[in-house]
Amino acid sequence: MNYQILKNIIEEELLRFETIYEEDWCYKISPEKWSKKEILGHLCDSAITNIRRFVVTQYKENENIVYDQDFWVQAQNYQNIPTQDVINLWKFLNFQIVHTVENIPDEALQRTCDTTKTNPQNFTLEFIIQDYVDHLKYHLKAI
Repeated sequence: MNYQILKNIIEEELLRFETIYEEDWCYKISPEKWSKKEILGHLCDSAITNIRRFVVTQYKENENIVYDQDFWVQAQNYQNIPTQDVINLWKFLNFQIVHTVENIPDEALQRTCDTTKTNPQNFTLEFIIQDYVDHLKYHLKAI
């Protein structure tokens, strides 16, 4: 993976975030749907979980590392955290991901991790890294 791609995504999105009004960050189409701020909070949770996957998989094969995304967003109450704090958390977590992934030895990229809640299925670290970026892009489109 070209790590510059992820760096570019982070930098471009940080500039775009500056153009989003506070009301837009907080707006919820319905109580059960996430606001833009909660989506960004979810991306922080995803980053936290994936940092763990990226590190643990290098020394422990087939570890099951999952999380309940709705519970995490609710438990951390992103809706009531200052928007700039959520943005900064997202920024620092993603720059840490860039740093972590840049330092993974090539031979570790084929090690596997189970990222499923049911029916264990192991994915290579290389796949999980690319899936993280794809997931990030998907949710950033919703913001």
